[in-house]
Amino acid sequence: QVQLVESGGGLVQAGGSLRLSCAASGSIFSIDTMGWYRQAPGEQRELVATITSGGSINYSDSVKGRFTISTHGAKNTVYLQMNSLKLEDTGVYLCYSYTPINRREYWGQGTQVTVSS
Repeated sequence: QVQLVESGGGLVQAGGSLRLSCAASGSIFSIDTMGWYRQAPGEQRELVATITSGGSINYSDSVKGRFTISTHGAKNTVYLQMNSLKLEDTGVYLCYSYTPINRREYWGQGTQVTVSS
């Protein structure tokens, strides 16, 4: 089992920055991929960015060049640095992890990001 706890969301003006953090606990040795998804009201959950234990990174086209994903402490924490925020970045940001040994996905409870004009 893996537990994920996000922090760092909030209200920010368009053009501003926020940094999200996600701390993993439990069977973190088994994690292969960590990342972030987001869900806006009335919309489907969408990929923001992921990073694998081998260092491979994937960003959605909508955040490339503005967001940066990184990890610290041997898969214990994953960060999402969000710059040049836009109104359409508003949503609940959920931390995600995948453990291939049991093919399980884990999700955090989410943190709200609101970008205002």
